[in-house]
Parts: sequence; C-alpha cells; structure tokens
Amino acid sequence: MARPRTPLLDRERIGAAALQLLAEQGEFSVPQIARALGVQTGSLYHHVDGRAGVVELVRERVCAGIDGGALAGEPWDGALEAWARSYRAAFAAYPRAIPLLMTTPVRAPAVLAQYEQAVALLLRAGFRVERVMPLLTGLENLVLGSALDLAAPEAMWEPTAQTPLLATALAAAGQGPGRAEAAFEVGLAAFLSYARSLRDGADTA
Repeated sequence: MARPRTPLLDRERIGAAALQLLAEQGEFSVPQIARALGVQTGSLYHHVDGRAGVVELVRERVCAGIDGGALAGEPWDGALEAWARSYRAAFAAYPRAIPLLMTTPVRAPAVLAQYEQAVALLLRAGFRVERVMPLLTGLENLVLGSALDLAAPEAMWEPTAQTPLLATALAAAGQGPGRAEAAFEVGLAAFLSYARSLRDGADTA
C-alpha cells in the first residue's frame, strides 16, 4: 500500500491536538490525542517523549504567541513591560493550559531561549545576577495570574449584609468589563516600580 502524501502524524499535529483537548476539557492524555488524530497510541511515541514531551509541545505552541523581540528593545523597563503584555496575551488565549504549564519544568528550547534573552536584558540593565530570577519569576506569576483572571467571571465577589465595606469598595471600583485589566495595570506598575528601585540600588545593596 502506498504511503499517504501527507504524513498522518507529526509534532505539529500532536501539539495542536493536545492544546485543543486542553481548551475543551482542561486536560489531555496520550491515548486521547491518539484517538483525536486517528492513530494508535504507540505511534505518538515515535514523535514525542511521552506525556512530558507533549506538554513541551503545548508550551511551545502557547509561547509562540509571545513577542520575544520585545526583549531587544530599550529602555530595559519598557522592553520588559512590552514582553509582559505579550506574554499575558498569549496565555490568556489558552487559560486552561496555565495550571499544567506552571507545574511542569520548562524544557522547550524556544521558550528557554526567550528566558535567556530576558536574563540578558536585566544583566545589561545593571541588575545583580542573584536578583534576576526572582524578578522574572515574580513577573511570570503576575502575568499568568492575570491571564487566568481574564477568564474568570466579571463579578468575582458576592457581598452580603455582613460585608458592607466590601460592597462599598466593589461599587466604587466596579466588577464589570475592565476589572481584570485594571488589576493587571496596578500589579504591573507596582512590579516595574519595585524593579526600578532595585536596579538603582543594585550596586550599593
């Protein structure tokens, strides 16, 4: 029997199928991916290193939406801010992938390359090396938490007669469209302000 002109299976198709399952049900298994692609489960192991390999394919697909070129910009804080906004947008498109990707080690070369750029940016800016990863991890926590917040209900609190102060604060701020955006702007501004203060004292602290 002649081989099909288009391969039935490759890493691109596997990653796409896994991400689709994540978007639909918040989880995936290797047998589910095989069924979605119409192949035997064993066939997937010719292309990926088990479930961990599939997770990295998902990570690559999601992170492909991040503008790594932003990290080449100047000044450093503007470049970091642009990267953070792009990072958030990429993950906000796939919020159900966040719990999975946040709890597995990062191995995907393309994603590691972006972090290499981010480290280089902060070192060029004058940050001490021991401060770089806590800053990047803190920024990642802010970005991914906010990406999840974008998928949350607009009204996240339901105050009662026993929580009048909460009710007043919610009425003043509003829980409708823009709630998550406003919270992200507060967090990002606070992060950048702290980073600037840390950088300015990097040589004396």
